[in-house]
Amino acid sequence: MTQLTPLINSLPNTVAPRLDEGMAELGIAISAVQREQLLGLLALLHKWNRAYNLTAVRNVEDMVSRHVLDSAAIAPYIHGTTLLDVGAGPGLPGLVLAILKPDLQVTLLDSNGKKVRFQRQAVMELSLNNVTPTQARVEQFSEQVFDQVISRAFASLVDFVTLTQGLPATNGQWLAMKGPGADDELRELPAYAELQSRLLLSVPFETAERQLLILTPKGVE
Repeated sequence: MTQLTPLINSLPNTVAPRLDEGMAELGIAISAVQREQLLGLLALLHKWNRAYNLTAVRNVEDMVSRHVLDSAAIAPYIHGTTLLDVGAGPGLPGLVLAILKPDLQVTLLDSNGKKVRFQRQAVMELSLNNVTPTQARVEQFSEQVFDQVISRAFASLVDFVTLTQGLPATNGQWLAMKGPGADDELRELPAYAELQSRLLLSVPFETAERQLLILTPKGVE
């Protein structure tokens, strides 16, 4: 038994098999510790959401697919050693990626105090030493540059790239997680960013279209 066991035991008994099936479908092998951390994250999110309204997703089984598996689906495209999650909310996708990639240093950035408090609690309870929760507006954040800067539900593609213009490293990337219909946003991209890849994602138990847009600073291959 670990410190997370009582928390995980509060979950419905359908959640762990759903997580296992989804990770297997994504082709992502996880250790027992990582599995426990992902289940612990789900339990914490479900517990805090009842009081603090962190996410519109209420059902913890839906959280498995819409939050954890949706975040895990982009793990194969995470490269380098530093990742900035802009508008991270309760820490998605950053916390999931930090669990799946323990060597990755993840900075979670959000201006909402209650969501950052949840991030800090999750980091503590899940014993994650590779995550730095930060409460700040992205316009005022310029601590360092990152190998990759990611956004899941932060803003339009143009706003995301504009507000984080100086944050990807010279050979860095922007990663934008989007639903269908990003064509209009791509046409409005500023001149200093260009589309490198557009990847359709298959998220287990979800039928809605998901895609990952990978962009680079202009002139960088």
